[in-house]
Amino acid sequence: MFRNQYDNDASTWSPQGRIFQVEYAIEAVKQGSAVVGLRSKTHAVLVAIKRSPNELASYQKKIIKIDNHMGIAIAGLTSDARVLGNYLRNEAMQFRMVYDKQMPIGRAMDTVGSKAQVNTQQYGGRPYGVGLLVIGKDSKGPHLYEFSPTGITSEYFAYSIGSRSQTARTYLERNYTEFEELSLEDLIVNGLKALRDTLPQDKTLETSNTTVAFVGNDIDFTIVDGEAVQKYLDLVQEASNQMDTE
Repeated sequence: MFRNQYDNDASTWSPQGRIFQVEYAIEAVKQGSAVVGLRSKTHAVLVAIKRSPNELASYQKKIIKIDNHMGIAIAGLTSDARVLGNYLRNEAMQFRMVYDKQMPIGRAMDTVGSKAQVNTQQYGGRPYGVGLLVIGKDSKGPHLYEFSPTGITSEYFAYSIGSRSQTARTYLERNYTEFEELSLEDLIVNGLKALRDTLPQDKTLETSNTTVAFVGNDIDFTIVDGEAVQKYLDLVQEASNQMDTE
């Protein structure tokens, strides 16, 4: 039996119990440039590598602000991320209008997960080909969530998605127990170290291709881009130099 008999839509199962359209969407996430998220007791951080389609094009945006207390980093199809970003933004605005407070992060993830899951079970649509890392704060503190094209959302202490993200996850798994007590600056440095591990040998983290975002109990969601990233890259280099001298 040929695979293309079962991959025309998301409502057809293969004899092996697989839905190929969903698997293709997950593969699209793996092809996107890497993003890393991690959190402590007081802050949550996103760091991302930006790609340029060619030498004449600008770098694509990887981190999107949803509300003052929440933002997302994307890996996969940018157009699909724009749709989900607009949906989350509208949901957050509507929640604020009705309840006069910020939307809880868990509630936001439930809504976007339900929206994406519908596309995995109805004929005529396709799953969203994008994965998200979502950071935000609410009454329980900072949060980090991962969204998958399957519609599944999971909360993490630290995670990475995108191309070569397994190397970043290895770093995070080795060090995540230390993140709980770290300051915002140290949290960003650890995120950039994990992100650096995803790069090919001929690439480096630079102000032109790196974006940082963070949110905290006392800080609204903030994106740091361009030359403002340099101070964090310098801290990563200093930490690497110290390790080399020890």
